[in-house]
Amino acid sequence: MIRIKKLDLFISKQFGVLFIGTFLICQFVLMMQFLWQYVDRLIGKGLSMEVLGQFFWYMGLMLVPQALPLAILLSSLIAYGNLGESSELTAIKAAGISLLRSMRSLMVLSLLAGLLSFYFQNQVAPHANMKIMQLFISMKQKSPELEIPEGVFYDGIPNSNIYVQKKDMKTGKLYGIMIYRMTGSYEDQAIILADSGMIQSTAEKKHLLVNLWSGEWFENMESQQLGSSAAVPYRRESFAAKRILIDFDGEFSLADASSISSNAKTKSLSQLTLGIDSLNHVYDSIGHAFYTDAQRSIYALPTTTKRDSLRDVQAALKSNYNIDSVYSKLSAEAKLRVLNSALNEAQTQVSDLDFKSLVTSDGDRYIREHKIEMINKFTLALTCLIFFFIGAPLGAIIRKGGLGVPVITSVLVFIIYFILDNTGYRMARMGMWTIAFGKGLAPAVLTPLAAFVTYKANNDSVVFNFDQWVELFRKMLGLRVKRSIQGKEVIIQDPNYLDDAAKLRQIVAEAQAYSLRHHLRKAPHPVKVFFKYHPDHDVERINSELEAVIKDLGNTRDKIVLTAINKYPVLAVKAHTRPFERKWMNITAAVIVPVGLFFYFRMWSFRVRLLRDLRTIISVSEEIIGHIEEVAGKRQLRQL
Repeated sequence: MIRIKKLDLFISKQFGVLFIGTFLICQFVLMMQFLWQYVDRLIGKGLSMEVLGQFFWYMGLMLVPQALPLAILLSSLIAYGNLGESSELTAIKAAGISLLRSMRSLMVLSLLAGLLSFYFQNQVAPHANMKIMQLFISMKQKSPELEIPEGVFYDGIPNSNIYVQKKDMKTGKLYGIMIYRMTGSYEDQAIILADSGMIQSTAEKKHLLVNLWSGEWFENMESQQLGSSAAVPYRRESFAAKRILIDFDGEFSLADASSISSNAKTKSLSQLTLGIDSLNHVYDSIGHAFYTDAQRSIYALPTTTKRDSLRDVQAALKSNYNIDSVYSKLSAEAKLRVLNSALNEAQTQVSDLDFKSLVTSDGDRYIREHKIEMINKFTLALTCLIFFFIGAPLGAIIRKGGLGVPVITSVLVFIIYFILDNTGYRMARMGMWTIAFGKGLAPAVLTPLAAFVTYKANNDSVVFNFDQWVELFRKMLGLRVKRSIQGKEVIIQDPNYLDDAAKLRQIVAEAQAYSLRHHLRKAPHPVKVFFKYHPDHDVERINSELEAVIKDLGNTRDKIVLTAINKYPVLAVKAHTRPFERKWMNITAAVIVPVGLFFYFRMWSFRVRLLRDLRTIISVSEEIIGHIEEVAGKRQLRQL
């Protein structure tokens, strides 16, 4: 029998409250983002509150599967961040309870959220998608007089294109109107210009009444029987006021669902399976028909079979039949006729193949969309678990509650997921990537990340220690650390200046000898760098002796000496010999050419910097030695 511990109830309560709040926030943000994309389809349409309510309701249902993973990521981050910040997570671990054990109840809740996401994706979201699409189609037909934009030709009214220079939103009056009417055929087109006008729907919502003022009407008259003596090819009419009645059904009604029934997002898993089978059957039949048609075009004569055609071709080849010689015997007119016939035939075949390619490519796209939607129902449910195993361990590592750091971290993780998922979806839909690779790209990248942060958090590894990352990048980029030695207020033992001066003389001699013996400006040998490493103990010895002298002189009260020892550089005693401590890492860097080049030139720069540091050590040491000798001489004179 499974017993529910108080710890599970405590953590579930903390997580549950946060999950409800973050889910509502994520749902609101996604709905606002979706609404922002389609706000131009809703504003100024005269839609009733009932229709707008349906739109927002179905939009909310459609976005639930996308809001669940985001809510789990953010709520788990905040929950474990709060536990870590209040030291409750430390107390839990001190009681012998591991991080994974404390996450047990939330794993169950995340699994239930994943199942809920799958249910919405498979049952609720397809119905909501279909309703949203029906509403969009119907909204497009509602009150087109309010939809006409400024400065753009609008073709939402059948058989007409309308251009409006300026529009008064308060009165509904239009200025600078240009109307192209396609009445019967291309020859019967009319152009209407007017200074101002208004467009209104009739009471029965079946027509549009266009009132125009101060304009002209141009109508092409070529299609009419004017006779050959007609001098004017078009009719022109100037008017002060004119009314035009245009057929248009603007009454709001749900569009026929059959026009969007082929959309994959409106189908459940079983419907997608049946849809893929139907599409494969249909387009296989179309492909077979195209193949049969191609065979007929190749073997045009009905009495000629494939075997007979091959026999005729072989006979022509054996008889040395030369088509060029036959063509050269034709007259110029016959040659032109043959070329035109061949060109027409080739163009016909190309057009036919383009049409067939368009049909088959559309079929492939429909099938790919159905398969992508099938995989998407599972990947979104799996994302709930992946985001939980990213959010909870990250919260335990970062140990920051509230909405600051968790929100920033969640946004970064979601941006990575969105880029990978959207890229994979688009590439798979276009057929450039396989469907499994495109839709599996985001889970394949985020799953190792979730496993890594879970392992690190469970073992109390410090992953986000800022100082460690700064130190790592400082070493990688070769950034110098400046020496900073402050004067001490209380000094127990004064430095032994004479012994330190003698040691500095020895260091100067060793540094000069090292600089002459090693050609640090020259490029190092690549084989010695990556494959034959020899440690440089001379620099290590010089550095240890110098640090001992600096430590002793750090107890001085002499400001000149204190200023001088701060001029000593901090030596990198190993960076000029090889890129890494371990031999296999050096060999790996050499094999990976770009990485090897980076570390090779980095090591070369360290060799040149070492040469400059040795010269600085020599000059600063001579300065300190000179000052010590000067002070010692003055002291002897005072004693005499």
